[in-house]
Amino acid sequence: MGELNIQDMPLPALFEQGRKINALTSESSINKDTVRKGCEILSVCEEMIGKLGLFSLNETKEDISTANLKYILAPYYLAELTEKIAEDDRIGVLKASQAKLKEFISFCETTELVPEDEIEPSTQGGASSFVDRRAKKIARFKRQRAAESKLLELKERKERRGRSTKAAALSSPVETGEDDVSDDDGEEEREAWLTTISLALCKAFDLLEMLKKEEEMLSAVREKQLQDGEKEFSQLILGERTQKAESWHRDAAARARYTKPAAPITCATFAQDVIEGRAKVSQAHEHKHQPLLFGPASLVGQNPTTERERIAAQVFQPHYRLPTMSIEEAGLTEMNMMNKWQERNVKLMEEANSSWYKDGPKSRPGEDEEEDDDDAAQDKARAWDDWKDDNPRGTGNKKLTPCG
Repeated sequence: MGELNIQDMPLPALFEQGRKINALTSESSINKDTVRKGCEILSVCEEMIGKLGLFSLNETKEDISTANLKYILAPYYLAELTEKIAEDDRIGVLKASQAKLKEFISFCETTELVPEDEIEPSTQGGASSFVDRRAKKIARFKRQRAAESKLLELKERKERRGRSTKAAALSSPVETGEDDVSDDDGEEEREAWLTTISLALCKAFDLLEMLKKEEEMLSAVREKQLQDGEKEFSQLILGERTQKAESWHRDAAARARYTKPAAPITCATFAQDVIEGRAKVSQAHEHKHQPLLFGPASLVGQNPTTERERIAAQVFQPHYRLPTMSIEEAGLTEMNMMNKWQERNVKLMEEANSSWYKDGPKSRPGEDEEEDDDDAAQDKARAWDDWKDDNPRGTGNKKLTPCG
């Protein structure tokens, strides 16, 4: 299968094919080309999961839907296949596999899938820490056996239900109890995937410890060989580094598109189409509302030329008003409205916090003359008050007085 076909495959098919290749490598030894193909498929699967945004860091296992639970195992399967790659640089392969295992364990810890005894670190040292590690391994082994037994039990229960359903369908033509059967199947599927993740966690912890020990041994051997100062070995190391540098520069352009972060998909309808295989991740998508089509397919969307065609195109119309925009378009419109509202509030707050009230009222033309008139009237009123104080009885009419 070529690269183009892998990119065009839907997410469930990619994950299922990668899981089957991982199962084949666990049961028997297969060629290295199949292992590399499985790594490529799971890498594309991981990239698609990131683009679709199926998981969030603030979610727990109860918040994740049953259909998406299985995609948590993608980094674990990729780590197992990466560890089986046969290359001269074994230490690099071990580091890549350890990185994927740590990513898987970290996400499971975020979603509350890791047991508490695996999360709590050992605070004591010496012999007690060895005792703690031994007890932790024993508890891990018991959880692994319990998970394997539970998966086997769920598989047998599903097979028995399938046989009984077939027998009931053959004996009675009337179909009864379909809702109860579907509910049981959904609960069993969720329980099976949670048990599979628990089993994968047990194996991931053991595999991570084994890879760390192997890396320490290989590093010690390499350091010992370097310290011996063998010329041939030094030339070999130099040649390997030169080849790696040349291949890195040669393939830099091809790897550039994987190093850039993928643009997230913000349209829920387009994301569902990608998951179900109706669309490709690489396709450009805009938030355009596609109206529902009613009436004869040969007339809908065309310009009717006669009254008969116009009436025929309007048959089977719904009794309610059709939406004029999609949910994504409405969300973007509201977001633009909120942005404008926030910008207006910021401007109002800046004006309120400015020093316009400290500057005092600005004088308008003619206000200076009014102020002068007010001062003259005030002086006249004060002079009149002073005169009234000096002459409490007033001047009177002196011409009418005898002494006038």
